[in-house]
Amino acid sequence: GHTAPVRGLMWNPEIPYLLISGSWDYTIRVWDTRDGTCLDTVYDHGADVYGLTCHPSRPFTMASCSRDSTVRLWSLTPLINPLQINILADKGWDEIIGNTDRAVESGAPPLLCGKVSRDIKQEVEKLTGNPRGKKLRWFSECFSPPGGSKNLWDLVAVIKGQDDSLLPQNYCKGIMHIKHLIRFRTVSEAQELTTVKMSKFGGGIGAPSKEERLKEAAEIHLRLGQIQRYCELMVELGEWDKALSVAPGVSMKYWRKLMQRRADQLIQEENDDVIPYCIAIGDVKKLVSFFTSRGQLKEALLVAQAACEGNIQMSPLSTTSGSSNSGGNNTDDYNELLHKVSKELAEWYFQDGHAVLAACCHLAVENIELAMANLIRGNELELAVSVGTVLGESAAQATHYALELLARKCMTVTTWNLAADLLMMIPDNKLQLIKLCAFYPGCVAEINDLHEKCNLPDVEECMRLAETIQADGDVFETIKYYLLSTEPEKALPIGIQYVKEQLCGSDWTLDSVCPYLDLLSYIRTERLVLHKCSELRNELLILCGYIGALLAIRRQYNSIVPALYEYTSQLLKRREVSVPLKIEQLSEELDAWRACTQLNKPTDELPCTPPSESQRTVYSVLVSRIQEEPLKGLVGPDYVTGSNLPSHSAVHISCLTGLRIQVWFHQQLSTTQPLTHF
Repeated sequence: GHTAPVRGLMWNPEIPYLLISGSWDYTIRVWDTRDGTCLDTVYDHGADVYGLTCHPSRPFTMASCSRDSTVRLWSLTPLINPLQINILADKGWDEIIGNTDRAVESGAPPLLCGKVSRDIKQEVEKLTGNPRGKKLRWFSECFSPPGGSKNLWDLVAVIKGQDDSLLPQNYCKGIMHIKHLIRFRTVSEAQELTTVKMSKFGGGIGAPSKEERLKEAAEIHLRLGQIQRYCELMVELGEWDKALSVAPGVSMKYWRKLMQRRADQLIQEENDDVIPYCIAIGDVKKLVSFFTSRGQLKEALLVAQAACEGNIQMSPLSTTSGSSNSGGNNTDDYNELLHKVSKELAEWYFQDGHAVLAACCHLAVENIELAMANLIRGNELELAVSVGTVLGESAAQATHYALELLARKCMTVTTWNLAADLLMMIPDNKLQLIKLCAFYPGCVAEINDLHEKCNLPDVEECMRLAETIQADGDVFETIKYYLLSTEPEKALPIGIQYVKEQLCGSDWTLDSVCPYLDLLSYIRTERLVLHKCSELRNELLILCGYIGALLAIRRQYNSIVPALYEYTSQLLKRREVSVPLKIEQLSEELDAWRACTQLNKPTDELPCTPPSESQRTVYSVLVSRIQEEPLKGLVGPDYVTGSNLPSHSAVHISCLTGLRIQVWFHQQLSTTQPLTHF
């Protein structure tokens, strides 16, 4: 338990046995009060933990405060993972919601017992037709921390054709669908700010002045392409130079009129801002580039959308020699620009640890494939399955992949039945169910029960089928049924021999050998460590290391590619094996990959040397074997939600005292707000 006095205590409002405590020993502990078990301990605070509280509508999001002057947000959902799986698998209410007496029984699975879950149940039961979409959304918002999930679901509703009048009032405060970007946010804001002209008094102490609000309104009108309104507001503010610089974008007559009015007044301050000039000549690309270079990606997105909607027009003054682009080509260019800016903004969010907001950016331009990929790469698997289920066929492939990953997650915590339930949601699921059953470590009777649940033959029948199919020469099917038998190690020599034969040829590809090695990797460890499997086990490790390196190149996991090549080379050096791989070949491939991808970044002392002709040849063969990732968007390094935020969980022990090194903060009122998972 705690080693110092406890200052903060909090019962979870939905799980009645879950108690969270914060102490002067700098730690937060989570307790199962049914048996007094400490479920987890968190060391992220650098000083005494004073207070704990819970989000009113998201009962699994809690906050803690400490004398280290930070407020930190936490998600408790990993502690009740079976509940989320039951909801995704569309289980009955009795496996999701219960009463306190049932929930506090020793060993009982977690059940929701609070007001938030009861309210969701009541609302779902009121719905007619198929309520699953609403059920998934409401429970997803209940479990997810406030990091963009509500925004994501609003965009899903827009894509599914929901009436705009049903969107919440705060929808315009987040990332909006492109068809709403102009109409919902900027016009309303500009009109609201422009009404200040009618006001005699300001907004009170601390409120923006009338001049400040008029200027803000003018900038919004400008980005909408409403140049005349911009000019009028600039004139009222006395900034004549700005008004005159864009006036020709309205008409030369209007410009001359402003010149006449300018004679009556003078401006003392000049401004070299490039924005009005870009708008006046209709150079949208330059303006977007200007915003992007300054990191103002949201403004760049707004301008690109305004151009797509025709609110920014090419000025007649900007055309030369009587030439002009066709409207269709301009529209295509602007749409391409819009998608490019949206993608850049999404990548910025993703690398900043906000996978949900990155997915929102892609959904805003209806790029469902990349939105789902961002959720999967950000480890938001439950949210990806929920959103994909509601979106339907357009997200089916990514949803099935997320279900498979979520099932693997369940396998690591030995919730096998839940993993089977998830895999059964995939239409063509036999291969995934075979992997699940092959990895199950129970006795024969328990394995047969799981086989029955997955509609697979019992272990004895699988052995007979494997022997029959082997005689027919179908290697892949033979491996599958041997994996499901009482002697899964019999699949090893068959699968490895097939892979070695493939590698001896010149036309093999990653996709022709990877499925076989993937299947063999599901042989349970206690079977692989048998003495009779020693040589085959070594060959399997070497082949998996090499193919893993190629997979890492395909998915651009660049940081682990050298390590996998080195791992494979070391195994080849130390173990007597017969595989069609040579250490020299691995070294050549790694050098060629480095040279052709320019990962050996040049320095002042060592300038980058171009790849040699032989390296280009080796890399070309490598690329032809690797081919493209079938699921678009699942390439590049992954950034799990909150991974970019500061943490003090890495406990360092002093070599002098043997005690934990304490971290002290000397900056007053410095506050961080991480979002981390227990």
